[in-house]
Amino acid sequence: MLIRIYEENPDPRRVAQVVEFLKNGGVAILPTDGVYTFTCDLANYRAFEKICQLKGIKPEKADFSVLCSGLSHLSDFCQPISTSTFKMLKRALPGPFTFILNANNNVPRLFKSKKKTIGIRVPDNAIVQSIIDQLGGPLIATSVKHDDEIIEHSTDPELISEKYSDRVDVVVDGGIGSLDATTVVDCTGDVPVIVREGIGDISLI
Repeated sequence: MLIRIYEENPDPRRVAQVVEFLKNGGVAILPTDGVYTFTCDLANYRAFEKICQLKGIKPEKADFSVLCSGLSHLSDFCQPISTSTFKMLKRALPGPFTFILNANNNVPRLFKSKKKTIGIRVPDNAIVQSIIDQLGGPLIATSVKHDDEIIEHSTDPELISEKYSDRVDVVVDGGIGSLDATTVVDCTGDVPVIVREGIGDISLI
């Protein structure tokens, strides 16, 4: 199913449709402030497994991010962070960044793996923010973009829907997506390290 939602004023009824799929263990493709992403309810491991199958990745090897609506969820997934790291996150988020942080003991249980780090995202996109808020919890997320795909498959939601309509439950058309992924920052050491420079403004780091 393809559902059109406008970022300027997300329709709560259409957002509720997407949330219903997610609550029932569905997989959605959502717009973010970067590329379109596969997403599912963090609390639903079977949906997580479906995304792993779509990506051709074993669940225990998956290196997916968690999409949050704000920093209030940090303590759910991460070990305590320094004041300077928290200030940096506050400067950069919401925005097109993925911050790799040291995981706490909840993460291995959620992902059924021995993950010691977790990627945290707070996207600057009203559609995905509304979906997270209505769902009442974070999402697991990983980019739709593949290195061997035609570029349009990752940016045009109608083409994405044509490609994945029989493999996901819903695609949200939030307009043409970005060609570029987020900037990834590793915050697991004493000094933040930019792992991948994407569309995030690195002057904020």
